[in-house]
Amino acid sequence: MSQGWIETCQRILEQIQRMSQKKEKDRLDLIQSMRFSLYALHRSILGWLNWVNNPDIMVTFSQDELEEMNKKLTEFITEFIKYDIEVTKKGASKSMDVQRARREVEERERRTPEGIFYI
Repeated sequence: MSQGWIETCQRILEQIQRMSQKKEKDRLDLIQSMRFSLYALHRSILGWLNWVNNPDIMVTFSQDELEEMNKKLTEFITEFIKYDIEVTKKGASKSMDVQRARREVEERERRTPEGIFYI
């Protein structure tokens, strides 16, 4: 099982590399690359969770190995979450701008003679 996992991971890395080296990426290429990368990360996280939740596997690692794994994971996850916050703030701001613009258009349309209803 481990060898098959490793081979699949290597193919995933090759695909990510191909996607990142593609010249003149359009918006769809970028979104496709992000989706693929996130699904690859998701797959890896599920694999890690399977290992961490399996005492038969975890008992085979020394204290030093576990400390190194924990250190790398917490560093990676901390940076990833910081980036998540940054992008979420940017997206929330853009969403608010779009909503504000939409409300302004609706308000202008409502104030036109066609949008006024008299009785």
